[in-house]
Amino acid sequence: MRIIGNIIWLLFGGIVLALGWMLAGLILCITIIGIPFGVQCFKIGALVLWPFGREVQIGNFGVGGLLLNIIWIIFFRWELALSHFITGLLFCITIVGIPFGLQHFKLAKLGLVPFGARIN
Repeated sequence: MRIIGNIIWLLFGGIVLALGWMLAGLILCITIIGIPFGVQCFKIGALVLWPFGREVQIGNFGVGGLLLNIIWIIFFRWELALSHFITGLLFCITIVGIPFGLQHFKLAKLGLVPFGARIN
């Protein structure tokens, strides 16, 4: 079921979303200050490419991770986390869309606080 869900995900926008996150990562990696944020964009882009069967665990990020998460929320990607959340709500309106809505909720969680999160 995971493989079928991932293939449908890729065909209906997963590739475009993943490329967007990867492009954001490349742009952020241009400066030395942006490299940690770019690495997080690559992590999110990898999850966006193949989300079914993987879990996100918000973990122990420490003081540095907390500071970077606050900077991330203020300046970078709270809009994308919110858009994933709203898209997830829209998908959950129909029974067929619920699995895809749950994947968007997972992406919203990672998009909000990526530092210290683990993808299993």
